[in-house]
Amino acid sequence: MINYGYTIRREIMLERVASYIWGTGLLVLLLGTGLYLSFRLRFFQFWGWKTILRRTFGSLRTKSGKGGTSLTQFQTFSTALAAAMGTGNILGVAAALCLGGAGAIFWMWVSALLGMALTYSENVLALRYARTLPDGTKAGGPMAYLRFGLHSPVLAVFYSLCCIGASLGMGNMTQSSAISTLAAEAFSLPPLWTGIGVTLLLGIILLRGTRSTGKVIQWLMPVLSAVYLLAALGVIFRNAAALPAAFGQIFREAFGLHAVGGGISGAVLQRAVQTGLRHGVFSNEAGLGSSALVHAGGSSEDAQLQGMWSMVEVALDTLVCCTLTALAVLTSGAMTQADNAGGIISAAFSGVFGQAAPELMAGITALFAFCTLIGWCCCGEQAVRYLGGEAWRLPYRVLFCLAAGVGAVVSLRSVWALSDIANGLMAVPNLLGLLLLGKQIGTQREK
Repeated sequence: MINYGYTIRREIMLERVASYIWGTGLLVLLLGTGLYLSFRLRFFQFWGWKTILRRTFGSLRTKSGKGGTSLTQFQTFSTALAAAMGTGNILGVAAALCLGGAGAIFWMWVSALLGMALTYSENVLALRYARTLPDGTKAGGPMAYLRFGLHSPVLAVFYSLCCIGASLGMGNMTQSSAISTLAAEAFSLPPLWTGIGVTLLLGIILLRGTRSTGKVIQWLMPVLSAVYLLAALGVIFRNAAALPAAFGQIFREAFGLHAVGGGISGAVLQRAVQTGLRHGVFSNEAGLGSSALVHAGGSSEDAQLQGMWSMVEVALDTLVCCTLTALAVLTSGAMTQADNAGGIISAAFSGVFGQAAPELMAGITALFAFCTLIGWCCCGEQAVRYLGGEAWRLPYRVLFCLAAGVGAVVSLRSVWALSDIANGLMAVPNLLGLLLLGKQIGTQREK
């Protein structure tokens, strides 16, 4: 017999722990580290975009230096983007607007701008300290600079364990749960069928190897992103007259200003800041080290280039995708037409796509979630290889596929809380490493 009282108490306890970890202290640490590294980089993320775009997209014309099973540069970029972009860029933005008001979007922008310095530094340090261990395993990602930069194998192991937990939770079961829920609501598919389908499709892609994974992502992510961004732009253009009011609402509520009289509300300000920063971090994952994990498996060993690619990923994730979602919602007036994230998104896009909007958005969001599954498998795989060597790669992929099937059919309130805990615990050692090794970032940038 199931003890529902115990289950509820456990879920509440886990959510309290997650809320405590992701409290003001960690958010201040994230932003403070981002600001410190921005100074080290001379705020390169604000003025260096001509160089960034030339070095990144311009480099795609040259052949990668490594072959074999490594991801090509564009596959690496697409996979890292897939790990970051997911349901959070659509449903997560609508949820942020519900919880923190329009002002939350401004603070998501702040988190992205400072997050670019974080993710650049993660990738530079990860490649600088990358090593090949005695058993032939490549130690890349944050584990590399925690072990060989900070000389702390314990922190490297701790980070790896948390990364595996996050990959199976936030990067897996929560995504398959979202796919299952969307399929049930839009297409009346039973969760069990969806779970079986996700497991089989994921297995076909992942068990064929890294290059197979990269090939799927390199065409799926650009096409999917283009379709969604064009759809969002269609909504915004249709309601272009409301754009000035939408931007005014974002900036006004970002600082707690009342719409009438110009007074300042401390509660509105606090809610906007906390919601925007937290959702921004969850969206672009800067500070968690996930981008460096993916780039560690890529074909390029140019540290600065990988850092610049990671800046592009954060910009596309938050400054472009999340912003267009927010503007589509605000200009369409969808906030007054529904009281939940899914309903708000459907209402926003129904003005352009009519009755097909719920099915269209469910399909797009589910595909984003599936791409996130693939991206986070690559992240978790790096941690597994660090802890157990190459032999554990295949067992991990099998476990990852099975976990996706489970996630589609079970209640995930506890899994969400455990995922938040794992994410926060990933961030702490990673940020310590960035702070203590941050002096190296400026010299690396000047070369």
